Amino acid sequence: MAFRVSTALIATLSLLVATFTSAFVAPSRSSTSSFSSACRSSFGGPLCMAEAVADATTALDIRNIAVIAHVDHGKTTLVDALIRQSNVFRDEAQASEAGERVMDSEDQERERGITILAKNLAVMRDGVKINIMDTPGHADFGGEVERVLNMCDGVLLVVDSVEGPKPQTRFVLDKALRRGMKVLVVVNKIDRPAARPDYVVDKVFDLMMELGASDEQIDFTTVFASGLQGIAGMEPDALAQDMSPLFDAVKECIDPPKIESVKSEDLQCLVSNIDYDNFKGKMGIARITKGTVKNGQAIALVRPGAAKKTGRLSSLFVFDNLGKKEVDSASAGEIIMFSGLDNVEIGDTLVTNEGGGQNAAEPLPPIAVEQPTVRMTIGVNKSPLAGREGKFLTSRMIRDRLFKELDRNVALKVEETESADKYAVSGRGQLHLTVLIETMRREGFELEVGPPVVIYKKNEETGQEEEPFEMVEVRVPEEYSGAVIDLFNTRNGELQDMGIDDGGEGMSVIKYLIPTRGMLGLRSEMLTATRGTAIIDAVFDSYREKIKGEIQSRDKGSLLAFEDGVITSFGLENAQDRGKLFVKAGEETYKNMIVGIHQRPGDLAVNVCKTKQLTNMRSATKGITVGITAPIEMSLDACVEYIAADEILEVTPTKFRMAKNPEMLGKKGKK
Repeated sequence: MAFRVSTALIATLSLLVATFTSAFVAPSRSSTSSFSSACRSSFGGPLCMAEAVADATTALDIRNIAVIAHVDHGKTTLVDALIRQSNVFRDEAQASEAGERVMDSEDQERERGITILAKNLAVMRDGVKINIMDTPGHADFGGEVERVLNMCDGVLLVVDSVEGPKPQTRFVLDKALRRGMKVLVVVNKIDRPAARPDYVVDKVFDLMMELGASDEQIDFTTVFASGLQGIAGMEPDALAQDMSPLFDAVKECIDPPKIESVKSEDLQCLVSNIDYDNFKGKMGIARITKGTVKNGQAIALVRPGAAKKTGRLSSLFVFDNLGKKEVDSASAGEIIMFSGLDNVEIGDTLVTNEGGGQNAAEPLPPIAVEQPTVRMTIGVNKSPLAGREGKFLTSRMIRDRLFKELDRNVALKVEETESADKYAVSGRGQLHLTVLIETMRREGFELEVGPPVVIYKKNEETGQEEEPFEMVEVRVPEEYSGAVIDLFNTRNGELQDMGIDDGGEGMSVIKYLIPTRGMLGLRSEMLTATRGTAIIDAVFDSYREKIKGEIQSRDKGSLLAFEDGVITSFGLENAQDRGKLFVKAGEETYKNMIVGIHQRPGDLAVNVCKTKQLTNMRSATKGITVGITAPIEMSLDACVEYIAADEILEVTPTKFRMAKNPEMLGKKGKK
């Protein structure tokens, strides 16, 4: 009996020791949540010391990385492979349902084949949580890259195994190097027949030297991968059967977050992104720099030179796989999403407001982004056919929507104009603005859009007016290189380099420095001149002294509708001899609407609504009919490139109509 009693006593004491040991020794990451609840139930407090220690310890098992690349270098496909090999999906059926390019969830992203918005996800690998930020590769969306880099400790630079570094690779890499981040180079598409990995690695090394990388950054690790096949390796000819080498390289080469403090009063957290939930409202996304944040905590949003905004966290999330999960607390190094303050803005610093926030941390410097270079006017649609399709038509609706966009789009600027129904919208480039217009169109807006114009600025030292210039690289078959050079020369381009691409595909590589206003409308002309074979990459270079005189945007005029009415086949038969048409029979038109491209310089009015006179007289040519050529399908981007300074674009949920600007016509009439 005595033996049995002592055994039970020993078992009880062992359980107590284990319980108290777990309360004062940092548990593993998997046990953090269960321990937190046990700690609260035992001691009654919202956060005990052991939990803070646990959060501080587990932060070492975090890697925060951004994936950066040039357009079409396979960045999103590579992220797809990482997701599928991280047990994000329950089974193959769920993975198949998710489809390809999981992160490009927006309709425009899938249609255009590019990443527009930066997105967050998190995967677990061998006990390490990897927060991955998928970023856009196009320079027009560089604002997305700049704010996302605030949440990272390192970057994955994805480079095509044939093309090597491109102009936009240089742009995004420069941002990362300036922040002192380590770079893990991924040579993607290694399975291409023309792959030249040694050449690509050498070019990346040269680019880093040129950008002034530190010795530690230049000593980068290279992983060779095929995102499409989901395989990677440390040597191009020795790939594993999965992406394990890349996961291992991330854990070994990217530093974990540096933790300065885990005290709640030291909370310091820069808001880098904004999301919206139909139930929780506006939500901020941020990376905790110092301290610990708790759900339900009294907090404040501060910014240098601005009034403090106070509130209380109603929800606190961390990223988990492709979604998010609610947590009770999070510590330094983690990326969080929170709700409770509807006035949160990108660039705010989240600090504690407990006890009045007397000992709260100082605000962090707001996110600095490159200034816009292109401006367009967006306003109320005032054409004779306005108001037939859209749900949102008024100036107030358009204004509210444009200023709401500023919550998420840090590189965008919206300004009032002299006209009450027009707003000046400035962005990084033409694509940056047309994506916004297309989004509004799909939401049910009707808009009147003006032509893109560049933004000039005055040099404070010299007093001279300067304009933006772009560095453009064109890869084109050799037989079309002469046509490309002619187009650049007519638009005041300056040849920087020219040669044959040594990738073995018989392509010429032409590099030009050209004013941004010379690039407006150039892409469509170049694709026409090269029969669609040109690959054009452009990135902002710098502001330089303004070139005197106008740069010719197009050498042909427009065909204008002679009167209001319905377009007829008979009218099109006569008009198509004058140029190429944009319209077809049965569509409505109005006077001075652009119905086609004139084959000569200058505009020409044509009567596309003309009807055939009905008589009982027979003619020798009665049985002869003329075929009608199919019209040119004009997309939003094509229309924006086409319109000249005295023309406007009417955008509705289903139609794009170009016309002469009535205000400009009125001015010409007065002259």
